[in-house]
Amino acid sequence: MRTLIVGAGALILASAIGATGVWSQGTSSHDASHPLVTKEQYARWVTELSNWGRWGPDDEMGTLNLITPAKRKQAAALVKDGFAVSLSLTEGTKKEPDNPSPIDWAMVTASQSGATDRVAYPAIHGPGHTHLDSFAHVFFDGKMWNGYPVSQFVTKDGGAAKASILTMKNGIVTRGVLYDMARLKGVPYLKPGTRIYPEDLEAWEKKSGVKVGPGDALIFRWGRWSREAKPGELSTQQSAGLDNSVLPWLKKRDISLLGWETPGYAPLPEGDVPGLAVHNMVLTILGAHILDRCDLEALSEAAAARNRWDFMLILAPLAIPNGTGSPINPVAIF
Repeated sequence: MRTLIVGAGALILASAIGATGVWSQGTSSHDASHPLVTKEQYARWVTELSNWGRWGPDDEMGTLNLITPAKRKQAAALVKDGFAVSLSLTEGTKKEPDNPSPIDWAMVTASQSGATDRVAYPAIHGPGHTHLDSFAHVFFDGKMWNGYPVSQFVTKDGGAAKASILTMKNGIVTRGVLYDMARLKGVPYLKPGTRIYPEDLEAWEKKSGVKVGPGDALIFRWGRWSREAKPGELSTQQSAGLDNSVLPWLKKRDISLLGWETPGYAPLPEGDVPGLAVHNMVLTILGAHILDRCDLEALSEAAAARNRWDFMLILAPLAIPNGTGSPINPVAIF
């Protein structure tokens, strides 16, 4: 059985070496019709669902290999009216409950002839920043994506010598598909602890008329930022999310990327596997990169206004040598 290992630490302006937020270990109501995935089942899936070796022993791209020139052309063909919308949070400079590691921003010069400023990220993987995870972020039993030994390729002093964010320097352009679970349920947002199952995802496909396939990016919305707008209802340690039972479904669909507002549901039901189980297996075992901490409100409105739930998605991470992740401003174009 592989054991999840997540490192700690930070790189100036780059990213935290495997920094991951602590997820609530409280309890929520248990849906008796959907048994929890057991620790034993999760451990089996680490082997059964693995894509390690699928693209050869030296691969550093994972399911991004599925984004072929034909897939990019398919994505470009989805642009009908040229409307662009960001999927990013707006960066904050003040420490807040849902942004414990704000950016360090300041002006450097300001005169009648010009101005300059500077910015640093104390922790790119923090909850206050929309970011893209590289494979050098989360590990199982001392192994990163494709079985590379962490001790050989990721260090506190040198960062990631293998499978860093630099592998995505040329950008990611693919078909994005929004799975809007709040709209499926007819509510502004889902209640904390709500778990979304494969049948929910397929119910949305029936309703919307679109579905993800090989090389596509699945963008999952539960309405986190609609909930933010409701005074007195915000808790940074509470959220809805994908149930662990979606993991075989995700493997079968061969997605290239998984994006969302929050990386798991909380509070956890008693007896559940640790939080971030989907995040960690999708990234490290399935080899699909994670687009984390998005703001999907504008995307949801744009898609609903057009009744179009797929779009061209563009991601251009910073070219950070040895970085475990990058701040990012994803853009959807309809």
